[in-house]
Amino acid sequence: MSFETAIFAGGCFWCMVEPFDTYPGIEKVESGYTGGHVENPTYEQVKTGTTGHTEAVRITFDPAKVSYEQLVEIYWHQTDPTDAMGQFQDRGDNYRPVIFVKDEQQRQIALASRQKLADSGIFDDPIVTKIEDAQPFYLAEDYHQDFYKKDPERYAKEEAGGREQFKQEHWHA
Repeated sequence: MSFETAIFAGGCFWCMVEPFDTYPGIEKVESGYTGGHVENPTYEQVKTGTTGHTEAVRITFDPAKVSYEQLVEIYWHQTDPTDAMGQFQDRGDNYRPVIFVKDEQQRQIALASRQKLADSGIFDDPIVTKIEDAQPFYLAEDYHQDFYKKDPERYAKEEAGGREQFKQEHWHA
């Protein structure tokens, strides 16, 4: 069995794990940091906004069961692709929406998907989600992994911060 990886950033990584983690064909979803200039950053460093890192999830998946195209589609439904400066209540560059691609195939899929979303007319504002080359991915501290399972009440409060309402308004209309 050959697994592949995908990296997505879309606000707080706590809220990005569950939608992928519960999908068939996903082997694991890890919270971490990527895109910055500091090696092995800590959460305390990243949240200052000075390391250049973005909170992200690294998804290990079985391409025989779920395609990269499907993962990108799931990603769009978890983010506000019109907000370049964070996601919902999470503000700042470390929460920006980015699809980090590992190769030209992922880049072409992500670009085509972003264009399809822009052409769909779902959003009045332009789609600003970046598509960037994958950078080193650093795992977040253990307490951040599977947070939705470890602290469901706090996770529910995070979700209530606008993400769920946004999803209902734009994706379930």
